[in-house]
Amino acid sequence: MRLPGVPEHHHFRAAVRSWVAGGADAQAAATAARELAGEGVTTVVLVEGVSDQSALEALAALHRRDLAGEGVCVLPIGGAMGAARYLRLFGTAGLTVDVRGLCDEAEEGYFRRGLELAGFGDRLDRPAMESLGFHVCVADLEQELIRALDVSGVERVLATAEDLARFRRFQNQPAQRGRPIERQLHRFLGTTSGRKARYARELVLALDPDRVPLPLGRLLASL
Repeated sequence: MRLPGVPEHHHFRAAVRSWVAGGADAQAAATAARELAGEGVTTVVLVEGVSDQSALEALAALHRRDLAGEGVCVLPIGGAMGAARYLRLFGTAGLTVDVRGLCDEAEEGYFRRGLELAGFGDRLDRPAMESLGFHVCVADLEQELIRALDVSGVERVLATAEDLARFRRFQNQPAQRGRPIERQLHRFLGTTSGRKARYARELVLALDPDRVPLPLGRLLASL
């Protein structure tokens, strides 16, 4: 059931998740998703989690783009192991929308197999996935952003958010002493619930235009 004032991409995201989950509401969810596909939603971007969504939407905002207004629904799938279940809805016999995606290097295989099972091709390698609009972060989005900003840039973002002193205390923990600062930053960004998504946005907003990580920039350019 659509609620007044709620954007269509929110309804579409909820319908697809219910459809994938199965159960008593799956058929109604499938009907709702089909009605919205190609109407209010023309492109779906599958990402592993909310931090990836935050980063992509922040980059779009930097380029003065309104993804939802363009019919783009960014859909976190709750981990790459669910990629095949989602991709089967958007395969050659699926919903009438374009589909794109972003994943971490370690999860590339889940997306590759999901694409192959959904009819997007056989024996796909990374260039073939990229040609389909699916891009891979090395080794993950956080590392891409840390490299793009470098350590001093990330620390400036932490300082602006009044988190730098907390990071310094984190660095002094026994498990962190002696580790490269890039690894410390990577670990720090993922230690507290919500921090990864928050900083995915803030780090992207701090990027110079010519320092955008290639997977993220190419994904946006494909939309």
